[in-house]
Amino acid sequence: MNNKAIGIFDSGVGGLSCVKELLHCLPGENIKYLGDTLRMPYGVKTIAQLHTCAKDNVAFLQRRDVKLIAAACGTVSSNVPKEHLDNLSVPFVDVINPTVRAALKATKNKRIGIIATPATVKSNSMGRRLKELDSDVEIISVGCTDFVPLIESGHIDDDIIRASARGYLAQIQEFGVDTLILGCTHYPIIAKVIGEIMGSCVALIDSGRETAIGIKMTLEKLELLNGRSEGGTAEFFVTNNTEAFDSVAKVFLGEDAHIKSILKGIEE
Repeated sequence: MNNKAIGIFDSGVGGLSCVKELLHCLPGENIKYLGDTLRMPYGVKTIAQLHTCAKDNVAFLQRRDVKLIAAACGTVSSNVPKEHLDNLSVPFVDVINPTVRAALKATKNKRIGIIATPATVKSNSMGRRLKELDSDVEIISVGCTDFVPLIESGHIDDDIIRASARGYLAQIQEFGVDTLILGCTHYPIIAKVIGEIMGSCVALIDSGRETAIGIKMTLEKLELLNGRSEGGTAEFFVTNNTEAFDSVAKVFLGEDAHIKSILKGIEE
């Protein structure tokens, strides 16, 4: 039994898709969440910049004595291997493996689409892992530059996000996929819009949900759960613009988020 909190980080609100699932599947666990809103979006950053962001976020959470750290960010997971995170002293979970395995389980025609940030698509980490596990699968990947800034600005279910989504999803529809990976944890927040466009015959793989399942399995395997079935707390930290984060968090989580402003937190 371990009463320490689970640490989760992302560039902004995207990782809330992981938090939302954890609140349901591990309601007794405590969560500390860091949204690096000062430096978002991550999807257009260089590899060197992503390494710096990831190391800072990991260090911040380790200073808060968490028992596990999850990179609830497809861009970081695709471009910053665990081995490159200095002084990592706790178990680490990323987005790639849980999400890819769920997609392979869901597909019937072996045609899988991936939408993610440009940096994730460029890395080809998800596509490469899919091929490693099933060489027969056919893949189409599309980098969605605008999704993260739009979601962070509160465009979750409106004409602006719909127009953007239709443009990105057109070629994926033409490819004939039956499974679509939402390869950035921001994207499940607009899953309703994406589902309406793709249709009910296409399975949407929620990377935030699959990451949460990966966290739960890791904690169970290492016997790090706290043993409680209720009473967990969620504490949210952001590096900039607490008001915007709070607004989107309330819409997505359906409850008030307790926001701690730490504008210089990543430099502590």
